[in-house]
Amino acid sequence: MQFFCYIGSAACFGLYFFGGAQPNVGLAIGLFAIAAIGYVGSLVFYNSYLPEIAAPEDRDRVSAKGFAMGYIGSVILQLLGFGLVLYFGSKGDDTTGPRVTFLLVGLWWAGFAQITFARLPASVPASREQSGNFLTDGFRELRKVWNQLKSMPVLKRYLFAFFFYSMGVQTVMLAASVFGKQLLNLDDTKLILTLVVVQLVAVVGAYVMAKLSARFGNLTVLKSVVFLWIGICIAAYFIANAAEAGINAEVGFYCLASAVGLVMGGIQSLSRSTYSKLMPQTKDTASYFSFYDVTEKVAIVIGLLSFGYIDELIGMKFSVLALIVFFVIGLIGLFAASSKSKSLTVSIV
Repeated sequence: MQFFCYIGSAACFGLYFFGGAQPNVGLAIGLFAIAAIGYVGSLVFYNSYLPEIAAPEDRDRVSAKGFAMGYIGSVILQLLGFGLVLYFGSKGDDTTGPRVTFLLVGLWWAGFAQITFARLPASVPASREQSGNFLTDGFRELRKVWNQLKSMPVLKRYLFAFFFYSMGVQTVMLAASVFGKQLLNLDDTKLILTLVVVQLVAVVGAYVMAKLSARFGNLTVLKSVVFLWIGICIAAYFIANAAEAGINAEVGFYCLASAVGLVMGGIQSLSRSTYSKLMPQTKDTASYFSFYDVTEKVAIVIGLLSFGYIDELIGMKFSVLALIVFFVIGLIGLFAASSKSKSLTVSIV
């Protein structure tokens, strides 16, 4: 986790030097890719600590608090970056603000990670059988988890559901600003403030879903949240229709963004804690959460490709509507997981 954290942080530092009369675009893309690898790689191990530091009855609450603190931190840093962009922009400098923001991201990332590294318990490798090739070793671990899933029907069905509803969730999260800019012609300031509001509402959503799961069970709450996501897609379609008809749909977009924030924080935190409850007792938590994160990242690729392809063919409002298919398949998977989980405790059912 430290390795991935530091290479991601260093890549953000490097982006500070992107600029000048002839900026090196290739270098910037490379650094951005390394930063993304650092982020995704460190999250695997961060997530895998959940079953190690929290008892099953505490995992919803701890997962929610983790996402909530992450959203709060990201909002603070976004506002600082936004202030820097506005400050330097007022002086006619459109490059220094973003560059300094990247520098702050690197400092923030590596700096606050020291709290994590100092407090987490030391981990012990689950297996010492290594070939020396980290790529083949990694795929071997994923294959091992896949083979074990065949004898775990509830977890297998849950991951099937997670894969499909993640296509919808992650696509909405990543394409929301494009939706606002292309269909509603919102300026950058309004879009940035909207994203800040979404993340603040997500803090509330994470805590609310944790409370509801303690009362009604994880899978039951997840099914309800997926239903809400379907409603959000339908609402987005009608908002796009209104905008195309020349009706001012900004208020509707802001309400929709708030709804996205509420269910976004909840479904992310609850998905992680549900997975940690359903996975078997094992010391090899990193391999299981690697499989979980790979599932999510493949879903993101498929979701965004589908969204972009449908947008190119018939328009973005139909891309949003098409995401309902992913949510419906995910919902079917959750019902299938529920039907196989009758022997589990009420905190899962």
